Amino acid sequence: MSIKAINIQKSVYSMASSDGNEAEIIMYGDICEQRPVDWWTGEEVPGNFILLSEFMEDLEKISCCKKITVRMNSYGGDAGVSNTIHNRLRELARNGAETICIVDGVAMSGGSLIMCACNTVKVNPSSLIMIHKCWSFIWGGYNADELRSQAEQNDVWDKMQAAIYKRKTGLSEEEILKMMSETVYMTGSEAVTKGFADELLEDAEPVKMAASADGRSIIVGSHQIHLAPGMIVPDNIPTVNSAEKAVDNTTQDNPVNEGGNSMDVKSANSANATPSGTADTTECSISEAVQAERNRIKEIDDIAGLFDTELVESAKYGDNPCTAQELAYRAAQKAQQNGKSFLANLSIDAASSGAADVGAAPVATEESVSSEELSSAQKLQNARDEVKHIFGKKE
Repeated sequence: MSIKAINIQKSVYSMASSDGNEAEIIMYGDICEQRPVDWWTGEEVPGNFILLSEFMEDLEKISCCKKITVRMNSYGGDAGVSNTIHNRLRELARNGAETICIVDGVAMSGGSLIMCACNTVKVNPSSLIMIHKCWSFIWGGYNADELRSQAEQNDVWDKMQAAIYKRKTGLSEEEILKMMSETVYMTGSEAVTKGFADELLEDAEPVKMAASADGRSIIVGSHQIHLAPGMIVPDNIPTVNSAEKAVDNTTQDNPVNEGGNSMDVKSANSANATPSGTADTTECSISEAVQAERNRIKEIDDIAGLFDTELVESAKYGDNPCTAQELAYRAAQKAQQNGKSFLANLSIDAASSGAADVGAAPVATEESVSSEELSSAQKLQNARDEVKHIFGKKE
């Protein structure tokens, strides 16, 4: 049985087949049973959501195709919905369809479950795969028995996901559950090594990625991406202080800058062997770069008590991290700006008070001073002057 050409275009996915034999599905969004609604406002939450009922209805329209390619970029979502889509794709594969998944960006959580449904999984070196144990959102009051019951339900969900990964990778359930418990992130080549993917797309540029020494940012090429507060780079992403990785800190085109936020990672995968003839580059120890970063943080900590916390945190981990010297300069600039603002505000207050229009108090004269305010000596002198005036006598 064949189907006519079809072209389904939704905001977050598309399904197209030109001849009824081969179809392509593009999945770029989060996976949900129904569109999320804001609990407070009752309004739909904005975002890209792949909804189960719509997706399954459209998938049925291309179910007779002999080759189905899924292009994936999804952070995951509902585990039950992801499992349903996974099982339907597995059914199509058992019925003879060739299923392929190409991870264009990321396949995390539920996205990785759908990815593993396909017979062949192709990844780019810079693709990112993530597996983890399921989450539950709980509101209200619960006793210990109820909480244990919820945990037992989560265990079953985890075993469901582990069964999917086990079929794809051939790893044991124990090893899979351990990986899920650790929330493992894998680059494309790591996913191939562990069996989650089958083919590394060789025409793509090798990934150059590593974690910073403090685990708070990811360095990709010459760019440093800072994580949100509380988030730490996963352990499986290589760090700049790994003996197996190398960073070229000697090139003039891409030096480690003063703030420590720019470095070129020459190898981000321990599976990449050092080619002969490049020892001068790949054997360049990154210990100096690591020590420089540690020294930068320490020097900032040494003078942190002189400045406000926000300025210190920005110097350490902000979008524009800097050295202790630069921190002091920034603090001086801020103090100068605050001083200028103070003087400007003082001038405004003085002008608005009307004090300039108030004259000085008049100097007191004999006529304006009452007799009660005069001293006894002054009163006596005044009396003598009055007698002289009356009798015309002089002393």
